[in-house]
Amino acid sequence: QVQLVDSGGGLVQAGGSLRLSCVASGSIHSINAMGWYRQAPGKQRDLVATITSDKSTNYADFVRGRFTISRDNAKKTVYLQMNNLKPEDTAVYYCNANIRRAGTWYVRDYWGQGTQVTVSS
Repeated sequence: QVQLVDSGGGLVQAGGSLRLSCVASGSIHSINAMGWYRQAPGKQRDLVATITSDKSTNYADFVRGRFTISRDNAKKTVYLQMNNLKPEDTAVYYCNANIRRAGTWYVRDYWGQGTQVTVSS
């Protein structure tokens, strides 16, 4: 079994900050890319940011310069530091990780359960 648990969401005023965390656990051989996505009500799930195992990063244009993705490989954890939050950042944020299970060559994407971020104006 492999599990991703994300946390850190909440209610914040516009201009504020939040830090999301996502921990992978279970029978893991290795973790490739990790990332964050978000989904607002009635909208599709959008990519926010990704980070490779060697810590190369990629950001959606709408968060570049405000959000920072990072990871701690030893802790199997990915973070999303969100600064200067705007009301349009309100969404459920999901972490994602491409994981190879221990003892296998099987690789697939796993998702966290989601954490709500609400930004008030």
